[in-house]
Amino acid sequence: MNRRHFIVLAVGAGGLLGLPRIPLKRLARVERQGWALGADARLIVYHESRATAERALSAAFQALNDLEDVLSLYRPESQICRLNRDGVLEQPHPDLVRVLRRALNWSRLTEGAFDPTVQSLWNLHAQGGVPNADQLQAARQLVDWRRVEVDDHGLRLGPGQEVTLNGIAQGFAADRLRDVLKAHGVRYALVNTGEFGAISHKPDEETWRIGIQHPRVPEAHVALAALDDRFLATSGDYETRFGEDFSSHHIFDPATGRSPAALSSVTVVAPTGLEADALSTAIFVLGPDKGLALAASRLGVEALMVLKNGDLVSTPNFPRCV
Repeated sequence: MNRRHFIVLAVGAGGLLGLPRIPLKRLARVERQGWALGADARLIVYHESRATAERALSAAFQALNDLEDVLSLYRPESQICRLNRDGVLEQPHPDLVRVLRRALNWSRLTEGAFDPTVQSLWNLHAQGGVPNADQLQAARQLVDWRRVEVDDHGLRLGPGQEVTLNGIAQGFAADRLRDVLKAHGVRYALVNTGEFGAISHKPDEETWRIGIQHPRVPEAHVALAALDDRFLATSGDYETRFGEDFSSHHIFDPATGRSPAALSSVTVVAPTGLEADALSTAIFVLGPDKGLALAASRLGVEALMVLKNGDLVSTPNFPRCV
């Protein structure tokens, strides 16, 4: 199930810098939906040529399919599944090397708050029931990003380790799709791979407006964010959870093996999808104070947090629509 549900609307904004505006009536709006990396995928493209827009969308979804073969935990023969099964992978795909290196870099930057080796914790909780102390300790012993070895010619995990890139792969996919669409001459588009990415604004000079899901009311949202040439990612406790009280879910604190207790959701706007995706997870683990400090230290990054009591906390310039 998709961890992130949004409402897509529109609100007025300024023009596209450096390029003449194309009259809306001259543009074809083409939309396509699919599935990728455990989430619904939806692309909206505007272009003067419908045929060009269709070719761009076909290329984008082919790129998504290629990424599935590398990064998806839902395809048993994907490269990441083979790595987890064998503990080693020779001649890995460059995309797997690239994403895993960036994931480990985020582990360093967040002092382990973001850790791709938490798959052992997911495996434990997915068995059902509440893990006892011994089970939790055994799973935690396998969580340590520093044991992962990455080389262009081979990848190696520590004994018993498994990795997940679900905290970063959808953002990487959004980056890739934006690049593919731009390469086909697309100047206005919205990419949704579970994380959002915008190419400029809408061609009628309206920005993309994203409704951020209320963590306790499925059909409601807590805020609207204006998205223009940036990416937006949300991590929340409300979709993949173990039990009904939202205390145990798919986001784990590597230091404790349990789900962080302070936040219900974190939304991050950033220059790249990968950064937005990684930061939303890391900030969820770090909590409000350290999370705000981390967001403030990153150029072009804003964050909005929903605390467990429903209060909202954000960086000063989070692009909320009033």
